[in-house]
Amino acid sequence: MRTTLLALLALPSLALSGCVHTYATTQTWGDPQAQAAPQQPPWVRYGRVESIRETVYRQQGDPAGGAVAGALIGGLLGSALGGHHGHYGYHHSGAGALVGAVGGAMIGAAASQGQGESRSYQVFVRFEDGGLEPFVFRDGLPFQVGDEVAFSPQGLMRRQ
Repeated sequence: MRTTLLALLALPSLALSGCVHTYATTQTWGDPQAQAAPQQPPWVRYGRVESIRETVYRQQGDPAGGAVAGALIGGLLGSALGGHHGHYGYHHSGAGALVGAVGGAMIGAAASQGQGESRSYQVFVRFEDGGLEPFVFRDGLPFQVGDEVAFSPQGLMRRQ
């Protein structure tokens, strides 16, 4: 009985985690000259913001799947925890299973709901030397299309 109860208690975390999916991709850009020796003069590349791409990251869940998984897990737990020993052995409680199923369905549906969204912006800069490079910003968009910019070891900034 104790082993079954422990297995039933571990089951919700395994089953409910399969109801929410997070999608994101990561890409890193860098300039090997940024590690240049301090005795070299600082470098600057000038350009103009050519385009901007916004990417929205969303977490998507399956509320129906979460409710079903929660109901199954809650029903099993409610039945096991609400049972009693009778004359012919251990008897599972139907009321415990029902309460567990309802509670588990509510928790499962809530756990599988989307957790929100975040945004990132790829700013594509066309440099005077003809190069086109993307820069990624997460906490807001500091540039607009057409802005003149300067890229240096300190980062990308508006041209003064």
